[in-house]
Amino acid sequence: MLKKTVSMFVALQLIAAVAFAADEPTVKSNAVAIDTVWVLIATFLVFFMQAGFAMVETGFTRAKNASNIILKNLMDFAVGSLIFFLVGFALMFGTDVGGLIGSSGFAMNDTFKHLDLSIPLWAFVMFQTVFAATAATIVSGAMAERTRFIAYMVYSIVISAFIYPVVGHWIWGGGWLAKMGMIDFAGSTVVHSVGGWAALIGAYLIGPRTGKYSPDGKVKAIPGHSITLGALGVFILWFGWFGFNPGSTLSGTTPDIALIAMTTNLAAAAGAVMTMIYTWVRHSKPDVSLTLNGALAGLVAITAGCAAVSPVGAIIIGLGAGILVVLSCEFFEKVLKIDDPVGAISVHGICGAYGTAMVGLFAVDGGLLYGGSSKLLETQLTGIAAVFAWTAVTAFILFSLIKATIGLRVSKEEEIIGLDIGEHGTEAYADFTVKLDTKLLLNDKEVTNP
Repeated sequence: MLKKTVSMFVALQLIAAVAFAADEPTVKSNAVAIDTVWVLIATFLVFFMQAGFAMVETGFTRAKNASNIILKNLMDFAVGSLIFFLVGFALMFGTDVGGLIGSSGFAMNDTFKHLDLSIPLWAFVMFQTVFAATAATIVSGAMAERTRFIAYMVYSIVISAFIYPVVGHWIWGGGWLAKMGMIDFAGSTVVHSVGGWAALIGAYLIGPRTGKYSPDGKVKAIPGHSITLGALGVFILWFGWFGFNPGSTLSGTTPDIALIAMTTNLAAAAGAVMTMIYTWVRHSKPDVSLTLNGALAGLVAITAGCAAVSPVGAIIIGLGAGILVVLSCEFFEKVLKIDDPVGAISVHGICGAYGTAMVGLFAVDGGLLYGGSSKLLETQLTGIAAVFAWTAVTAFILFSLIKATIGLRVSKEEEIIGLDIGEHGTEAYADFTVKLDTKLLLNDKEVTNP
């Protein structure tokens, strides 16, 4: 019996050896396999960032709106995946028309051979889908706690289908900014600034939350209900960024992914440390929520130049972002009276633009501080201005139309009770006791925060 078993094993080994020799993997096919697996792993990491955004937004806002926020973050990915597959990817990567927009491949009815990919098309589409979802979900935080759910669905669809893909085509799809030589490796401008500028326009048009400002314009703090959830969200986002930036190589066989991971981490760490020190010096105590946003500010800022700058350059960029995010949050809240509950405008819009500009200074190849001319910096600034103009104008039209038709904001009563009950008829924390301040319901002149 043993002899027969050994003979059968040897025979199977010979058959396998013959089959392997007949179809032996080549170096090229192995590289494609590794690259594909790497891109998909990066895709899954970026997808997990949706959970991070959901936790940050939920933690930094009040408990009575938690279910509403969770559903928004779920649906912008679900709906965004469908609309980007049908429309967005074609506008972003279809055949170029005048450097402005893609024109082919709607509903993926094209092979997109002009992209010259080294990985399967579907892996690339999946990777781009999770990026599109990130741009859309940024807007949710700045408009949290007072936006109608149906309005959110509409503008999330338009951002995923049109506003974001057009910018993506300009910079990543062979458009006019790409031809100028703009560097935005993983999307400080393409993804984060688009989301941040749209958030700016949306928060401006919808107005501040009830109770955010006293009648004389003084800012009144509205604390989030769980700094723990907010911190969890930041850790998830930091983790997911190791797919966001290194994954943008679209290759697991390039040594560049190690440097990109390093610059990404250093900028995030520098951003968090600088925000902590800055708030500590200014207010005698380190601010927890701002420090969490400092880490995100560093991540957003390094995303454009993560493959182009040195580790020291990444630290400097992160340090600048750590201060800038604090100053920006204060400016929008106190000077412009724009209510952004999670700091999305400052983290993604302002720090995204800042990080994109810093590439013109710190890029090892062509940066002004490394012996290059001013050309790269000028190109970066041109891209920042163009994307701001495009996003601001289109977002203003979009939000204005929503406001004039289906309505952008919930009623005052729904806002006070909470969007969980008002919009969904449910509660995230059903066993919690919610105490409402009747003064807020009945007297506009004497407002306190529920």
